[in-house]
Amino acid sequence: MRKIAPLILALFGLGVGTGGGLLLRPAPEEVVLSPCGDGEAAQTSHSAEKPGEDGAQTHDYVKLNNQFVVPVVENGQVTALVILSLSLEVTVGATQEIYALEPKLRDGFLQILFDHANAGGFSGAFTDANNMTILRHSLLESARKVSGETISDVLIIDIVRQDA
Repeated sequence: MRKIAPLILALFGLGVGTGGGLLLRPAPEEVVLSPCGDGEAAQTSHSAEKPGEDGAQTHDYVKLNNQFVVPVVENGQVTALVILSLSLEVTVGATQEIYALEPKLRDGFLQILFDHANAGGFSGAFTDANNMTILRHSLLESARKVSGETISDVLIIDIVRQDA
C-alpha cells in the first residue's frame, strides 16, 4: 500500500493539471494568410480591447511576422545580437494595407535599428526609458513615411540582447 499511494497521488495530480490546463487555455487567435499566398507566413491581428467614447473600436494591432535581428558591432567585431518583436497600432480596418506594406516597413525599421545600434543605443543600459523612447519615435517616423497617418504607434513587444 505504501508503494501504491505515491503512484495514485501522481496520477491524480497529472489528471487535475491536465484538466485545469484544458479549461484555462487561451482562445485561439484569428489567422490571416499572407497576401503573397506563400502559406508559410501566418499573420495575426487583434482589435483594440478598449472602445472609444461612442463604443466603437479605436485601433487594431498588427504583429509583424518575423523578429528583427540586429548585430552590435564594436571594433569591427560582432559582440552581441539584439532581437526585437514589433507590433503596430493602426486605424481600424487598415490591417490588410499594413500587411501589404510590410516589406517596405521592415526595410525602414531595419535601417533605423542598425543606425541605433551603430550609435551605441544597444550598449550598456539599452532598455533605459530615454533610449526606448528615442527608438520608438524613430521607428514611428519611419513607419509614417511609408503609411502616412495609418500607423499611430510602434510597440516593442520583446527585446533581447545576446552577447557573443
